[in-house]
Amino acid sequence: MTVRIKANGAPSDAIKKVVPTLVTDLVASRIADFDDSLWGPDAATEAAKRLGWTEAVSVSRPMVSEILELRDLLHGEGVNHIVLAGMGGSSLAPEVITRTYGVELTVLDSTEPGQVLHALNDRLATSALVVSSKSGSTVETDSQKRLYEKAFKDLGIDPTRRIIVVTDPGSPLDVSARADGYHVFNADPNVGGRYSALTAFGLVPSGLAGVDINALLDEAGATLIELVTDNSANPALVLAAAIAATNPLRDKLGIVADGTHIVGFADWAEQLIAESTGKQGKGILPIVLGLSAPELTENLHDVQIIRLVGSAADERHVAPGEIEITGSLGAQMLTWEYAVAVAGRLLGIDPFDQPDVESAKIATRALLDKTPAPIKPSFVEDAVEVRGTKDVVDGASDLKTVVEQLLAQVTDDGYVAIQAYVDRVAHPQLAELRDLVAARTKRPVTFGWGPRFLHSTGQFHKGGPAVGVFLQITQTPLEDLAIPDRPFTFGQLITYQAAGDASVLADHGRPVLTLTLTDPASGVAVIAGALR
Repeated sequence: MTVRIKANGAPSDAIKKVVPTLVTDLVASRIADFDDSLWGPDAATEAAKRLGWTEAVSVSRPMVSEILELRDLLHGEGVNHIVLAGMGGSSLAPEVITRTYGVELTVLDSTEPGQVLHALNDRLATSALVVSSKSGSTVETDSQKRLYEKAFKDLGIDPTRRIIVVTDPGSPLDVSARADGYHVFNADPNVGGRYSALTAFGLVPSGLAGVDINALLDEAGATLIELVTDNSANPALVLAAAIAATNPLRDKLGIVADGTHIVGFADWAEQLIAESTGKQGKGILPIVLGLSAPELTENLHDVQIIRLVGSAADERHVAPGEIEITGSLGAQMLTWEYAVAVAGRLLGIDPFDQPDVESAKIATRALLDKTPAPIKPSFVEDAVEVRGTKDVVDGASDLKTVVEQLLAQVTDDGYVAIQAYVDRVAHPQLAELRDLVAARTKRPVTFGWGPRFLHSTGQFHKGGPAVGVFLQITQTPLEDLAIPDRPFTFGQLITYQAAGDASVLADHGRPVLTLTLTDPASGVAVIAGALR
């Protein structure tokens, strides 16, 4: 088998109990046959147009030669640096693919001015930009495209020679890009963003950057026959049962890289799982864990640990209550896509829609249209402005107290989500706050860079179980950046994205604390001190 899974304890029991029923119900072959009835009548309409990923290996093959020809053309014109403007499903797969294959790709998945400028100022004269947007109307990628068009023109470079577009056929971006003379790759419209790793969205930027995308497709193709076969050894059925059918359900999934050759896989799987399952008050919350994460030592009743291990998995002893999985990148991507689709059936939800993702976008657009005055902070401590929902900030006059009031609302089945709308190139140390909060609360803690998580785990935050508390960290831009032909700047855009998401979370009754760094260099230390 190309993907191997071992389990011990509760997940092993779930596999033994549930997989035979999945086999009897012909779930694997019915997915491959585009059977939209698998997830119930309410999900049939969406499922009918979202199963194209099952054919991604064969559908994508003819595209490979075009990608490689374009790569050679760009190299011939002196291009040695690929930048990807994409959010969520358009960026997470290429990031893990290129990192695993050891190929450089600059992923521009932020609207923070400093991070945008860092990408723009890096070898612009020898760069090409891939603009990826399924809908063709993503405000982040549209803004980045406008910026790069102007920058290329200012250097005397024809943007149509340096910008490549990936989008669905007939999207606004598809129509405008073709009219303007850009090279356009159309993705399969019957594939949702988070299932698009092996389509144009994953392959075009990865292939242009230098990945052997034929090998990636070979890896996925090698496991395909196992995934569509109705038997108890099918790794997708086994994985689905292990993560979605424990009794009682362990609805937080801690994903640990423990010897795997794959780099950053959990960040990609996080979107696939959270956005697919987090709805109707249900869902599985993925948590990207390090080997020393506090949760690993707490044996929490609702946390399921899955380890991504190396080729020596058969010789390893699986710890009680844990799962281990090994396999190549392409094989694992396809296996997890099948498994999460099956998990949706086990949970009784539609794994292909994302009803709550749009809410934050609508709130952001409303703020951009009105450009209201900033909400005054409840108070300021050192280089940190404090805002939040009434249940968090009322009665507090110092950072330590307001943090205590937020974390006091974490329940025995709850979690904390840290959302950092900051320049992650300049302040990667912010991710270390996750372990601080986990050690303090003894509960699962997720960490997401904004605004990219709005296109992924943001669905779970609003549509999943209402047990999350939210810590937003934003920053006052050190240098703002205009967006050509737009009435707002990058600094305003990310500010309103954070504010829009906070307002939607508050409307859903979620506790929110927003800490704004007016001096990021010192403010990070101030927040860390308050969290200890």
